[in-house]
Amino acid sequence: MTRPYTEVAVGIVLDAEGRMLLSTRPPGKAYAGYWEFPGGKIEAGESVAQALRRELQEELGITIAAAHPWKVTEHDYPHALVRLHWCKVYEWQGALEMREGQQMAWQSWPPMVRPLLPGAFPVLEALARERGLPFDAAALGG
Repeated sequence: MTRPYTEVAVGIVLDAEGRMLLSTRPPGKAYAGYWEFPGGKIEAGESVAQALRRELQEELGITIAAAHPWKVTEHDYPHALVRLHWCKVYEWQGALEMREGQQMAWQSWPPMVRPLLPGAFPVLEALARERGLPFDAAALGG
């Protein structure tokens, strides 16, 4: 029997220098302490953009301007089968606050934080290729 997908909105928040915002999974959640792009589950009746706006407000205390849909990937974790709706975010208001006890880091390429959440690797590869850079999953811990 196939498990149902958990639909997730994910933000690739980029600053003016092109750095990516990564944060750790909060304590008590699956893969706690792993670094990920921020986001969360899409609730019934929400669009991807609405879910991402809500999640980033709840988790980070920022209000995003626009969520630019970019890619959709899937990952089968032991605890959930997820469909990840990736959006790029270039503008937001508010000061970043880690409201769930997580850590955050702005990362240039390649990201230096470890461990990285496995579901992020396809998008990390796409980001490297988009920048005309080589991608080495092993070097990133994947």
